[in-house]
Amino acid sequence: MQKYMLSLILSAAVLLTGTAGAGQPPDDTPASWSARQAVAFAIAHNPDSTIARQAIAEAQTQAAMAAAADYPLVNVSTEYGQTDNPMYSFGNILNQGAFDNTIDFNNPGRTDNLQVKTEVRYRVYNGGRDRAEQEAAAARIGLSETDLTGVQRQLAYEVVKTFQAIIQAEEMVTIRREELAAIDASLEVGRARYEAGELLRQDLLNLELQQSRASENLIMSRHTLELTKRSFRNLLGLQGGNVEIDRNDDSNQEIPEKIDYRNRHELQKIAAMEQAATADLQKAEGGRMPTVDAFAGYQLDNGFVKDESGDSWLAGVRMNYELFDGHITAARIAGARIALQKIEGLRQKTELALDLEVQQALLEYRQAEERLSVTGKMVGVAEEAARLSRARFKEGVILASDLIDLEMRLTDARARHLSAEAGYKVAIANLRRATGLEQFSDK
Repeated sequence: MQKYMLSLILSAAVLLTGTAGAGQPPDDTPASWSARQAVAFAIAHNPDSTIARQAIAEAQTQAAMAAAADYPLVNVSTEYGQTDNPMYSFGNILNQGAFDNTIDFNNPGRTDNLQVKTEVRYRVYNGGRDRAEQEAAAARIGLSETDLTGVQRQLAYEVVKTFQAIIQAEEMVTIRREELAAIDASLEVGRARYEAGELLRQDLLNLELQQSRASENLIMSRHTLELTKRSFRNLLGLQGGNVEIDRNDDSNQEIPEKIDYRNRHELQKIAAMEQAATADLQKAEGGRMPTVDAFAGYQLDNGFVKDESGDSWLAGVRMNYELFDGHITAARIAGARIALQKIEGLRQKTELALDLEVQQALLEYRQAEERLSVTGKMVGVAEEAARLSRARFKEGVILASDLIDLEMRLTDARARHLSAEAGYKVAIANLRRATGLEQFSDK
């Protein structure tokens, strides 16, 4: 049982990548937690969820950058300068419309120019590369969204598992207290019998030893409970505070009607990866196509030295085609095709793994169901045996060692049944996780 509790705590610790920030608990922190409330709170406040949501926002930003290709580029620039360089001065005179026959071409003199220029450029065609980039960016948003779904599904499962671990730990503390109380009562009877000369010193020492063991078990159970509660707070994204579990929680989880893996986020992620890889292949193949750009500009020149001004415009279409690029485009296409083929292999591998995971979860559920029934009967038998043994020990019919053995069997039976109850509910949660369902339906 102790190993089971420690595994729950360690699995929750592995899931986390950080701790909650300092400060007061959020306003929506309830006084006592139901499993449904804890799942919703963890999804909203756990750092892993926050990181996954930011990844979606980052992917959306990249998609917005890719969408900029649908819009023209508009540029406005201005500059002012003076020169007596014959070539530049003569250019200023022509642009300003100030030329006359008196100008010396070799020495046109000092001129200045204030130039204001605006230009519009638009890529008409580039082999579909811009469109492919946009499709790839949209697919990466889908990838981030499936990552968030995966984080939330796993987080919800860990919360339910730790929630049940707290209930188990609390019940175990109660069992250990009752065990200690029963040993204390038997020890009082044993001391009375010892003083009356009806009990050996060795039997009395055995009872005292069992009392010490029961006390140690109670200490360990309390420690496990506190450690489990801290793990629970960590999952919720809380740094401190008390944890009270709602023992009247009616958030029962339903067994999935359809037991398969078709709803798993991993398959949705692979579909998004395939979409992105297909778009990357289209983008690479677009490298073999020419680019066509349309451009237009307007320019205004004004000179203060000559006190003249002029304007001009320019418009046209430009095509560019690379006849040889050192085979880099062919290499990109080959790499994109390989990446696409790898995804198909990944799909097959993932489906096999998910199918195995679902079957394992189903077997664990059936085992937990059977174990719950068996341990329930075990507790009933052990309780009756312990009741009879206490009465017989009081009458001096059985030895202290026999009483201790039956008390330990009762405690073991109750602990096993308690573990079976928690394991049954965790098995249902694991089955819902394995089939890609939320832990609690909206009904």
